[in-house]
Amino acid sequence: MKTSVTIGQVPTGWDIDTNLASIETVVSHSQPDDVVLLPEGALSGYAPDLSPLDTLDPRQLAEAIETVAELARLRGVHLFCGSLVLEDGAWWNAALHFTPSGDRWSYRKINLAVNERPVLRAGAELPTRRVPQPWGDLVVGVQLCREIRYPEQWQHLARSGAAAFVFLTNAASPEAVPGLWRSHLISRAAENQRFVFAVNLADPRQHCPSMVVSPRGEVLAELPSGETGTLRVTVDLAEVTDWNLDQQRRDVLDLRYHPAARRPADGSSVARPTA
Repeated sequence: MKTSVTIGQVPTGWDIDTNLASIETVVSHSQPDDVVLLPEGALSGYAPDLSPLDTLDPRQLAEAIETVAELARLRGVHLFCGSLVLEDGAWWNAALHFTPSGDRWSYRKINLAVNERPVLRAGAELPTRRVPQPWGDLVVGVQLCREIRYPEQWQHLARSGAAAFVFLTNAASPEAVPGLWRSHLISRAAENQRFVFAVNLADPRQHCPSMVVSPRGEVLAELPSGETGTLRVTVDLAEVTDWNLDQQRRDVLDLRYHPAARRPADGSSVARPTA
């Protein structure tokens, strides 16, 4: 049960045509059936200041989404690409999955950053996603950026059947503690005994690496910080196990996901402790 992952660490400016060119370059390094990752906001653009959304052309973005879908179809890959999207009359921070067959799916970020809350609407679901591979379906859970700080979301996805986490971020802050987010990624992999496929933007200030982590917490490959680049890694899903999760004392504390429960500030779902 081997799967190959292609990760593209690219800039995420507000010029959609430039972003498309970067995405095309990353896809050109992939092979059929690869799981291809692009950063949070890779298509639309993204930055702490979201005011450029006021002038972003929704029609141009919609056409770019069609172009990316065609790229995935022609290359025969599963492409996970971050983008701000306009749906249901609101802007969302989403991870878009484009398949070789033309199917599409999206995950909407549920734990929005402070700068996002006045502008974006939060999602309210933590679904898993099936990614067809030659040997069967790879089940993944998708998380975006600051959701690395909420391990209960990752555990819920693991318990829902995810064998790997797809993590797209846009993390470039000079105020971040060096190495902290790298440690978080290793922890999310090791505590759940799942693979982590992580991609960040290329930025001199980036504080989260683009890398692949094994269920043992071993970093299998990592791109140089701040540089534009692509890496391709093949992993064996037979390494995934529930050994840790099966030993959890759920008679003492059990975190269960309640889709109907919302945080007043941003609409996020919460996990409630039950005995």
